Amino acid sequence: MKTFLLRLSLLLTALASGPAATDTTYPGAVKTIVEQRCMVCHGCYDAPCQLKLDAFAGAERGASKEIVYDGTRLTAATPTRLFEDAQTIEEWRQLGFYPVLDDTSPDKGTLNRMLELKQAHPLPQSDLLPDAITLGLDRKQQCVKPDEFDKFARDYPLWGMPYGLPALDEDSHRTMTQWLASGAPGVAVEPPSPALQSAITQWETFFNGDSLKERLMARYMYEHLFIGNLYFSDQQENDRYFNLVRSRTPPGEPIDIIATRRPYDDPGTTEFFYRLQPLRTALLAKRHMPYALNDARMARWRELFLAPDYTVTALPGYERQNAENPFITFRELPENARYRFMLDEAHFTIMGYIKGPVCRGQVALNVIDDHFWVVFLNPDRPTGLESAEFLARVSNDLRLPADRKRGAMVTMIEWRKYSQSQLKFLKDKFAHIKKSFGPEGMRLDMGFIWDGDGTNDNAALTIFRHNNSASVVKGFVGQQPNTTWVIDYSLLERIHYLLVAGFDVFGNIAHQLETRLYMDFLRMEGEQNFLFFLPPDHRLILRDFWYREATKEANRFVMTDSVAVDRTTGITFETDNPKRELLNMLRNRTKVANTGRYEVTDRRFDHLQSLQSTAFSYMPEVSFLEVISAEQAPKVYTIVHNNSFANNAEVFREAERRIPQEDYLTVTEGFVGAYPNAFFQVGDKELTQFLDAIASLQSEDDYAQLVTTYGVRRTQPGFWKVSDELNAQYRTQSPREAGIFDLNRYENR
Repeated sequence: MKTFLLRLSLLLTALASGPAATDTTYPGAVKTIVEQRCMVCHGCYDAPCQLKLDAFAGAERGASKEIVYDGTRLTAATPTRLFEDAQTIEEWRQLGFYPVLDDTSPDKGTLNRMLELKQAHPLPQSDLLPDAITLGLDRKQQCVKPDEFDKFARDYPLWGMPYGLPALDEDSHRTMTQWLASGAPGVAVEPPSPALQSAITQWETFFNGDSLKERLMARYMYEHLFIGNLYFSDQQENDRYFNLVRSRTPPGEPIDIIATRRPYDDPGTTEFFYRLQPLRTALLAKRHMPYALNDARMARWRELFLAPDYTVTALPGYERQNAENPFITFRELPENARYRFMLDEAHFTIMGYIKGPVCRGQVALNVIDDHFWVVFLNPDRPTGLESAEFLARVSNDLRLPADRKRGAMVTMIEWRKYSQSQLKFLKDKFAHIKKSFGPEGMRLDMGFIWDGDGTNDNAALTIFRHNNSASVVKGFVGQQPNTTWVIDYSLLERIHYLLVAGFDVFGNIAHQLETRLYMDFLRMEGEQNFLFFLPPDHRLILRDFWYREATKEANRFVMTDSVAVDRTTGITFETDNPKRELLNMLRNRTKVANTGRYEVTDRRFDHLQSLQSTAFSYMPEVSFLEVISAEQAPKVYTIVHNNSFANNAEVFREAERRIPQEDYLTVTEGFVGAYPNAFFQVGDKELTQFLDAIASLQSEDDYAQLVTTYGVRRTQPGFWKVSDELNAQYRTQSPREAGIFDLNRYENR
């Protein structure tokens, strides 16, 4: 009866002209200005004063004096996720948000007065911003309520909006102030077409099946897709995105979202439904994670999860100690199906801990190298390690850090607890390999590396860390890196549940530090998997290079001396540099992913990418370079600065582990990174001179001269023109992936 009623409700919805309730957005001309001038700083959780303008509802909600990123808080903060943790303006006022719009006296609204303040006090005409304008992620913010604005304007006359950037041009300013003067009205979002509504109906039916198999599968999918922007690739309206949410109401009724800190938290009701909520925010490069739904995808998931002959005996509950451990919760789902599900879109899976709503993560990200490659174990080459029986047996040792509601700091005892569990897991892992494959274990060869089944370009990935943000792209990009990870199912699952499903941006400092400490073990496990493909006599040499100056305790988790030599490799090496050979073999094995999309064909960049030099330590993390030629359209490159460290085995004292003489640059065609730190514009005939100047940097003064000659400073009147051009080129080059770049990290040097 439930299935019949659900499908009847879905059918009625599909036949209707559209949903009963409509969302509201900015009017067209205003929307363009807000996207290009406001969302570039007010889009993510680190938006100043939590004024998130990436949705019209964010402007209505207003701002808050509370900050999301507080590295000192001892207790978890109350979540303030737009569209989730409150639904009405009154509810947001109760959570401490104050208005920036004023319906009764629009000219007195904070947003309007911020724009007028900038017009009255534009940026001084100088290379650098005045000292009165402070930058930096941890700068002290002035979150001004309406009755505090007069004093703010006297004390900080140069702090109008856009903050630390040129003012709006005359036409844009007039458009914004006229809109604000009229009461800042929104416009209704067009409802989905009947064809798109039919696709929504089809997928909501799929996600809300009745059988235990279907319900456990749907829970698994929700806990992995909740962060994505889903779209229907086989529909004409394939530019509209949706989020998979849990709702108290069934399809056919307005969504009543169930807001929990984590996707595996108890929904608080025995009956709920998975729904496709239209995306209400703008596409920001930092957050946008597209994921295609289509007929082929549904058939694939049916093949993986529903067609195999297995039984789900009971649905797991939401008790925290089990719900946060996927090896317990989903033990009755075929482990190969789970692995295949994540591998099919491995770029999306890994992107989950790179992108998403977490807008900064220096403490979390200093666990990884600035540049490394990733490949995956082949699901068609069983190791015995991925069996449900093995994973269930060792599930206690695979437990992730629990939610810490109290403010207690992480102690050495707790760190040792995790380390002992990791060592026990590795011991069980090696014992299981010996039992399954004999004393020497598996003789690993290239057949153990997933090749994307010959067609899937997710088989190889490159990850770049940019200090407190990161990027992941398909294929092997750049020079051969120091480290490479080989990821298997259990490691991939743990990374997701540690850094995506289980991470709480509103959590306390203990939660964030424990997450960082535990990620140490996962990184070392991925590196160890790579080392096993090398000859035994090279493993410890490479490990010791990766972990220079690290404690002996840390080395135990990468590879103990006994483990390093007690198994051989199935690969024959012909040179005295087996690491280089292995990386070349991996590139060839995953050639379906190595399409050359980011490869620079202009040979003038070759020399720059062949060097390691202290000169590069002066370069920003991410620079966009536009090369202009009279003969052809401008070409855009990204220059990524890869910082070198003695090791990444410690949370703090990062500066003491820096080895700037080993820094190097990776240059790509197109765009890499969501947070550009600098824009450069260079004529084609000046390119060699520009590249030579980078290689010759010896001081901050040299870099300042480089920016003066070729760069685009925050203070330049033409800044917005360049910013708009680069965003437009990104949309043209990568229409599916593109989002608005965030300028919060744009430098002033």
